[in-house]
Amino acid sequence: MKKGVLLVNLGTPTTPTAPAVRSYLSRFLMDRRVIDVPRPVWWPILHGMILPIRPSRSAALYRKIWTKQGSPLLLYTQQQTRQLQRLLPQQVVRYAMCYSAPTVDTALQEMQQLGVTDLTVIPQYPQYSTTTVGSVFDQVAAYFMQHSALPQLHFISSFYQEPRYIKALANQIKRALIKQPDAHLVFSYHGIPQKYADNGDPYPQQCTATTQQVMTLVGDVPYTQSYQSKFGPGQWLNPATAQIMHQLPQQGSKKVIIITPGFVADCLETLQEINHENCDYFITSGGTDFTYLHPFNGSQTYTQLLATLA
Repeated sequence: MKKGVLLVNLGTPTTPTAPAVRSYLSRFLMDRRVIDVPRPVWWPILHGMILPIRPSRSAALYRKIWTKQGSPLLLYTQQQTRQLQRLLPQQVVRYAMCYSAPTVDTALQEMQQLGVTDLTVIPQYPQYSTTTVGSVFDQVAAYFMQHSALPQLHFISSFYQEPRYIKALANQIKRALIKQPDAHLVFSYHGIPQKYADNGDPYPQQCTATTQQVMTLVGDVPYTQSYQSKFGPGQWLNPATAQIMHQLPQQGSKKVIIITPGFVADCLETLQEINHENCDYFITSGGTDFTYLHPFNGSQTYTQLLATLA
């Protein structure tokens, strides 16, 4: 039996340009798990309103976080994959992206060609949502529906309750609190439409469970849980992180420590939206100290967690 591990994350444009962002967004926003709107309704909105305008704006934001080596999300995913391969030398470790290269199909095809007969798929999302983990599952299932041979398949639907994950977050917060013991702590999770939660998506409950488990280890510190990255006019999970950043200074909290437990690698939503936009909201509203705690990125602690999951 030959074992393999496939790490799957969201994806990224190949370059911080409007054409590359348009290509990425078109794949992302056509996923029915992400946008649960009838195609005849959504198609003209996407191609008539969003794709002609949004790529240029998003490309400008991507350019602010882009490195000389490329997309931060891609670079950290590659680093996590290399580190996990070193920890699991007898297994085949690869990564894939849902909406950019290398695709899930490409990675699974390589696994088959290398003779992998026991495969663990780990979506890089600690909390389950139909919009993220559900989409990964769809792509994996769709691939094997087209092939006769099926490996022994293990699919990690969430890992928000893993002790290593909770302890790593708590330790990161404790280190920050040593420097700023009077700071207000904010847990910012990527939002989803409220109707998804109403239809049974367990994501908000898993986010709350994550926060509570972490705070059990952190102790008696004031904190708030919020949601970011709202897209479109519909109702999303509340409260919004941007709203909290405006409110905290007015409520007397001039120092804030913000952590994003739903992300395992820095990307546009963390580096630009949190560390720049929300930082500006906080400071212009009267805050004095804004501390952003980066995701695991290339941390060996996270690689050890992946090895445990595998």
